[in-house]
Amino acid sequence: MFTLSPETKDDWWEVEALYDLCFAPGREALSSYRLRDGIPPVASLSRVARDEQGILGGAIRYWPVRVSGHRVLLLGPVAVHPTAQGEGLGGALIRDSLDQARSEGWARVLLVGDAPYYQRFGFWKIDGVEMPPPTNPDRVLALELEPGAWDGVQGSVQRDA
Repeated sequence: MFTLSPETKDDWWEVEALYDLCFAPGREALSSYRLRDGIPPVASLSRVARDEQGILGGAIRYWPVRVSGHRVLLLGPVAVHPTAQGEGLGGALIRDSLDQARSEGWARVLLVGDAPYYQRFGFWKIDGVEMPPPTNPDRVLALELEPGAWDGVQGSVQRDA
């Protein structure tokens, strides 16, 4: 059994170690990290999942970005420790944090990921929104937290300076 809670400053390095474990070396060289560099994650949406012994099982973070001046949440990374994978923990982190984002008035979410996994949460491949290269455009996915939030929103994804 895992408990989801907001990520705290004390969780930071443990979460970073989980991301290092779950993702390939050089993950910070990905284009999405250029959008995050020097900008803190959205604290109210960043979550950790711990078991009864307090061991970290998963984590999720969101980052503010802009597309044509519109506020957008960039989801990721989300990671689940290999020993806890297949138990629905990643889905719980995503659903919980998206519910919180909706309650805070965020309208749109973007991520770079595998459509077959993220479609279950309502994400779809979006055209006309460009992540910094060398991102595969087939992996750029979007979600509306408010109906019509992505209507007419196109252009390159920019840092939220």
